[in-house]
Amino acid sequence: MAEDPGSSAEHVRVEDLLRGIAADRSGALWRLTGAERQLDANVVRLPPGGSVADHAEPELDVLVAVLAGRGVLRHGGAERDLLPGAVHLVPRGTVRGVRAGPEGLVWLTVHRRRPGLSVRGLRRAPGRGAAGPEPEEGGEPACLLSRVCPGCGAVIEMRAAAYCPRCGEQLPSA
Repeated sequence: MAEDPGSSAEHVRVEDLLRGIAADRSGALWRLTGAERQLDANVVRLPPGGSVADHAEPELDVLVAVLAGRGVLRHGGAERDLLPGAVHLVPRGTVRGVRAGPEGLVWLTVHRRRPGLSVRGLRRAPGRGAAGPEPEEGGEPACLLSRVCPGCGAVIEMRAAAYCPRCGEQLPSA
C-alpha cells in the first residue's frame, strides 16, 4: 500500500493522502499499523456508485466517520445518509453495507483491534499425558474490506482468491 510521504502509521492528513493517490484507486488507502496498538483503523475510498456488499461483524462495534463525498450506509434495516463530517456507530452483529454517491465516498473506520492468528506451544491434554495444540487465538479481521473486490464490491469468501469470482478482476494481495 503506497503511503503519502507526509503520512505515518500514527498521523495522516486526509487531504494529502487523497492528493497523493490516484483518483481511481479504491479500497483501503491507509491503515493503522504497529504491533502494540489497541485499535484498528482504515481510510477507505469507494468510486462513484461503488458499494460494499452487505456483511456482518459479529464481535466488534465499528465507528464510521465520513471524510469526503457522500453515500448511504445500510444497517439495522435502515438507510442512513453518509455526509462529510458525519459519525455513525455500527453495533456488532448488525448487517451493514455501503453505497457511494455520484462523487464517490471516503470514510474512516475504527474498531477495537482483534489479535491476529497465532500458534502457541503444546500443552498436555487433561488426564491424558499426551500433548495437544493450544487453542488458536484471533480470527477474521474485524472489517471485511480487505476481502471486497475493488471492481464490483463483492465480498470474497475464499481467503486465498487471486481473482474475483463475480467479475474476474485480479484482487490486491494482502
